[in-house]
Amino acid sequence: MRIKSTDDREQLWENLCEATNEQARSKALDAAARYYLKMCGGVAAYGRGDVQRLLDAAEEHGTLTAPEIAAILDERELPVEYETTSSVGPSE
Repeated sequence: MRIKSTDDREQLWENLCEATNEQARSKALDAAARYYLKMCGGVAAYGRGDVQRLLDAAEEHGTLTAPEIAAILDERELPVEYETTSSVGPSE
């Protein structure tokens, strides 16, 4: 399959390679496609999708914490973690 290259696509592909930390456009496109399908769902291989799972969890629980959201959205293609720190007083 050939995809016609345009100035907009060249910039998009360059940005995608940077965001996915992939050197090859094909690998960056594969990662982006997998991530999109995992988020969207709706096809047999990917089930309901993470966005729908997030909405379902919010509906079920009424509210979600940041760690719960991170756990639902975490994927190999785009890892999501939540960390928090706190301190009181001057930092050293």
